[in-house]
Amino acid sequence: MTPAGPAVRAWAWAIDFMIFLTLFIGYSMVIGALGLGQGSIFLGLFVLYWGYPILCEVYFDGRSVGKRAMRLRVVRADGLPVGWRESSLRNLLLIADFLPVLYLSGLLCMLFDLQYRRLGDIVAGTQVIYLDQEQKRVSAPEVEPEALPFPLTPDQQRTLIALFEREANIPIERLHELASIAEPLTGEKGRASLDRLRAYVAGLNQ
Repeated sequence: MTPAGPAVRAWAWAIDFMIFLTLFIGYSMVIGALGLGQGSIFLGLFVLYWGYPILCEVYFDGRSVGKRAMRLRVVRADGLPVGWRESSLRNLLLIADFLPVLYLSGLLCMLFDLQYRRLGDIVAGTQVIYLDQEQKRVSAPEVEPEALPFPLTPDQQRTLIALFEREANIPIERLHELASIAEPLTGEKGRASLDRLRAYVAGLNQ
């Protein structure tokens, strides 16, 4: 998880603020046309200002429109999606981050925190991170099937097949480490062992 710094978060906030402002102006015009009191306007201000980010973070994978545009996401400290509690806490504390003026408290807090968390994030146990870029992996090469040098148990065969079913999600360095563990089976280490294992799996799948 790569923490997002103050600059990119400021851009996301600016986009969300423009959306909030547009919605609030439209809402105020409707309230004015209907002849309702100022209480309705303040109620709408509260619901829009705090309801918009909370609903986006809970129902849209931690991303408001601004965060989506800047490829950011709010998550819990352990990387799991935020829920009602975390999102409500971090957004209600926007007031504390705003003080004394223009989110100065929040900015100072982010600059002194290794995860760039503002006060609301620290209290709620959340952080804003960049969306992970999908890594393109080179397709596994076609290999000639090979017979196993000695029989494996059904569980061992399933483990071997499962390794290559998940290889797109495993770093190549880790694959080489795992393949080296199978040296008694392949007689090789690292990449050579991995290629030999792939040939064995091709033989098992025939």
